[in-house]
Amino acid sequence: MKIVSKIENYKEDKACHLTIGTFDGVHIGHQKIIQNLVKKAKSKGDLAVVLTFFPHPRMVLQKDSGIKLIDSLEDKQKILASLGVDVLVVHPFSKEFSRLTATEFTRDILVNTFNISKVIIGYDHRFGRNRDASIVDLHEFGRLYGFEVEEIPAQEIASVNVSSTKIRKALEAGDIQKVNRYLSRPYLLSGTVESGAGIGRTIEFPTANIKIKEDYKLCPPNGVYRIQSEIKGSTVLGMMNIGVRPTVGGNIKKIEVHFFSYDEDLYNENITIQILDKIRDEIKFDSLENLQNQLKKDKINCIRLFDSERQHTNHKTISL
Repeated sequence: MKIVSKIENYKEDKACHLTIGTFDGVHIGHQKIIQNLVKKAKSKGDLAVVLTFFPHPRMVLQKDSGIKLIDSLEDKQKILASLGVDVLVVHPFSKEFSRLTATEFTRDILVNTFNISKVIIGYDHRFGRNRDASIVDLHEFGRLYGFEVEEIPAQEIASVNVSSTKIRKALEAGDIQKVNRYLSRPYLLSGTVESGAGIGRTIEFPTANIKIKEDYKLCPPNGVYRIQSEIKGSTVLGMMNIGVRPTVGGNIKKIEVHFFSYDEDLYNENITIQILDKIRDEIKFDSLENLQNQLKKDKINCIRLFDSERQHTNHKTISL
């Protein structure tokens, strides 16, 4: 997948099928749209193009919104690439851009820049200055400029029954299973491994301390989570604590990952954590010994869940 940083840098000669949106999380509803886009574009020999915006429009137009996003931009790019998108255009959203009229946006961007043959969009999509134009206007522009408009009907969107807002609320509540079901993949945290205090190693639970650079990234609530990660081509299993570490008198939120069968130096490495379940809330223990005993129980619980998943997968494989 080719990534283009601004609309004006898009220089493709072929016509395209295009969809537009912020696609935060690229959840199962988004995936239906994008899979449809890719299929239709390939059938016509066109490019499958996604136009998205960063920062999120609400960050620009509603300064006090404080919105946190499900995916970092980098993770979103990886997910869209996996769905078969040919070109992803990430345009910097600004107040100036938001003031484009519907006619200017359609004529100058959709037609003259992207050379669209079809735009695939939700029934409730609004665009142009003050979001004045609707899908009805887009159909009119299509007739005027010679492109097709494919409208995703309300019942098709409703049948998926998911939204980025629902996912954010489920994540803030620590309902990781619901989040992952809506995303059809594990929730991701990506960051750089930095040095820590080394307390985990003294109780036989060494941790990789993860620093997330994106301050807009939505982080799950404090607690212990079952996780896995791809490190140097191998899947590594483990558990993760998000919290302030009250047992050792901590007061700064940290993300610490303990891998079960991996003890190589990961300092300064960029890794992605896949969050599978929440195991328990963060607890303050009376001693490091009590913390260690609980971590042993947590590890046993995680391994039991991994084993159960493995057996279920093997059973499904045999039954096929």
